[in-house]
Amino acid sequence: MTPRLKERYEKEILPQLAEKLGRKNYLSLPKLEKIVVSMGVGSAIADKKHMEDATAALAEITGQKPTICKARKSVANFKLRAGLAIGCKVTLRGERMYEFLDRLISMALPRVRDFRGLNPRAFDRRGNYSLGLNEQLVFPELNPDKYSRVQGMNIAVCCSGDSDDESRELLRGLGMPFRSEDSEK
Repeated sequence: MTPRLKERYEKEILPQLAEKLGRKNYLSLPKLEKIVVSMGVGSAIADKKHMEDATAALAEITGQKPTICKARKSVANFKLRAGLAIGCKVTLRGERMYEFLDRLISMALPRVRDFRGLNPRAFDRRGNYSLGLNEQLVFPELNPDKYSRVQGMNIAVCCSGDSDDESRELLRGLGMPFRSEDSEK
């Protein structure tokens, strides 16, 4: 079964993007390449259970087993040694990527407290968008009784667009709730 966001992208968003950007070739239009969801778990240095909780939560949210990230260098001020597990990440592609983005846009972001829209300028200069969430419990898959410790996460949406403007139009078409430019000023 094809994810509904992917179906909408192919049937509605691609023709609109082609018209807006003035291109006839659909292969030259921006598209989603991958979504990387990562959690930095600095408290795992003191308590290994925090890393286990973070990887379990990330696996439930994304439906894929996370990769554990280890420290490359030792830093005495942070009591960090090279090789210690300090984070985890998941790279989503294909249908899982569209399913996750659909759940993020329609269910998780509206549950964020005091949400007024995403920053439309949080792009790097290559068309990739990054956002951070303060707590993982905005995803309805997680049971709040099981995960009592609040853990934040970073979400990077990688697009094939050449510029930030093209990627912004793609994400706006997919339903990403950006703040309006007027309200920022």
